[in-house]
Amino acid sequence: MLKRPFDKTKLPSRHVTEGPERAPHRSYLYAMGISDEEIHQPLVGVATCWNEAAPCNISLSRQAQAVKLGVKAASGTPREFTTITVTDGIAMGHEGMRSSLASREAIADTVELTMRGHCYDALVGLAGCDKSLPGMMMAMVRLNTPSVFIYGGSILPGKAPQVDEIPEDFRTRDLTVQDMFEAVGRHQNGTLSDAALDMLERVACPSAGACGGQFTANTMACVSEAIGLALMNSSGMPAPYESRDQFAEASGQAVMMLLEKNIRARDIVTRKSLENAARVVACTGGSTNAGLHLPAIAHEAGIDFFLEDVCDIFRDTPYFVDLKPGGQFVAKDLYDAGGIPVVMKELRKAGLIHEDCVTATTRTIGEELDRIDRVADGRVIYPIETPITKTGGVVGLKGNLAPEGAIVKVAGIAPENQVFTGPARVFDCEEDAFEAVKARAYKEGEVIVIRNEGPAGGPGMREMLSTTAALSGQGMGKKVALITDGRFSGATRGFCVGHVGPEAAQGGPIAMLKDGDMITIDAIKGELSVDLSDEDLAARKADWAGPRDTIYASGALWKYAQLVGATYKGAVTHPGGDEEKHIYMDL
Repeated sequence: MLKRPFDKTKLPSRHVTEGPERAPHRSYLYAMGISDEEIHQPLVGVATCWNEAAPCNISLSRQAQAVKLGVKAASGTPREFTTITVTDGIAMGHEGMRSSLASREAIADTVELTMRGHCYDALVGLAGCDKSLPGMMMAMVRLNTPSVFIYGGSILPGKAPQVDEIPEDFRTRDLTVQDMFEAVGRHQNGTLSDAALDMLERVACPSAGACGGQFTANTMACVSEAIGLALMNSSGMPAPYESRDQFAEASGQAVMMLLEKNIRARDIVTRKSLENAARVVACTGGSTNAGLHLPAIAHEAGIDFFLEDVCDIFRDTPYFVDLKPGGQFVAKDLYDAGGIPVVMKELRKAGLIHEDCVTATTRTIGEELDRIDRVADGRVIYPIETPITKTGGVVGLKGNLAPEGAIVKVAGIAPENQVFTGPARVFDCEEDAFEAVKARAYKEGEVIVIRNEGPAGGPGMREMLSTTAALSGQGMGKKVALITDGRFSGATRGFCVGHVGPEAAQGGPIAMLKDGDMITIDAIKGELSVDLSDEDLAARKADWAGPRDTIYASGALWKYAQLVGATYKGAVTHPGGDEEKHIYMDL
């Protein structure tokens, strides 16, 4: 690629590199071996969430080097930096999960502060685990810089040893970390031996990369393409594939083209592109967490796009991509079948895609899809005319138990099983519920309620995968339902309702429930209700003792609990694009 000059007189990095008064700043740059030519080129932040916490992030540093090659080839000077990640697979099922959602805000904040502090002109962000993807995209939209996102890639599927000690259903399917959580449930009820559990945990996760099913990481990776911040098909190939490096290099070149044309993140992330992203979540049976992250990304641009807006799109989008946990296949299978470009081509056939949205390539979604030759394979990606179900894999709920809404994943649940009425079995935290499930101290037909796990009340809005996976492992996933003001992992199976709002700590109706109250979950009509009158609920609220005390009276989680807003608005912690008085790129 030919070197091309950039006019830095209006770029942020001029504050660091241009003019006699910046000689001290330039001396720091020379100290790192940067040449005179490189100093006076645009400075491009290459942000990664690399760490050694889990396989999701372990390959990001390698891929960042390829991004830097692309930036350099296109006349930019890349400056790599890292931010945190909290990996849900490690944090799950204990106090560490409180850090997960709060880490999304910390990622966005630290990327913003690094970009501002060093006056970088553009951003390529690499992320691997659940909250790091939306956190990185939120920073891009908040700063409104020319930005390209790239996913670190999914893990390869695991394979169980073909030995009699391991049950046949584990031996005949691809394994993901979800299977390990469910294996714990089997082990607890005596149908999986110590030896089998030991063998499975050694093979379930065989490579670098994020969880392989259509859990939160892969859901948000698909969002990055559909929303236009990532190059088309860049999210698909598994982390170990060397082709990821080619996409990384191309992403480095792409951000320089965006910078040259002054195409910024908010030119890409619009109401229409958010709707495209929600369509892709729905048709792939994606994680309920998208109902939290899409409003949060929209908030950074000053766009009101709340849980109900997301769920309206889910309601009229066919579900036609057969991915775990509701279906059979993993991310690698979707990539082999043509990936998100083929999925979006199917949506376009039904008029469900806004084609005029610009993307990170500077071309529109429609122009990108015109370049795709592949079609639905009928195995992983069904033709949209013959979907798995006619409505999306995720459904929004409202009612007297959730005035601000709630969300449930129905992918893989037959329509006749999408209505559930039963007596409440109420628990005031996840640990109490998990212990009851482990001891089988619950009954078939009950609705297990886990409250005080919302963003403020938890604090941190933990995911309940340990509890739901244990229920599935005990064979009870279809025989009970579960509702919470917390969240569910994208790997959750069964009839599980999350994001119930207002949360218990804010005096929502979920705080007023008692054992035996009859609860109805109707995913067909989109209702979540309790058989109590408005007067009954008001009387209980009058007697309510107020929010439960937590042990978090200082530190990051205390700060998060003070700042965090309503779940249906994305559980955000600052006023957002509506209230800002400047754009970083224009300072």
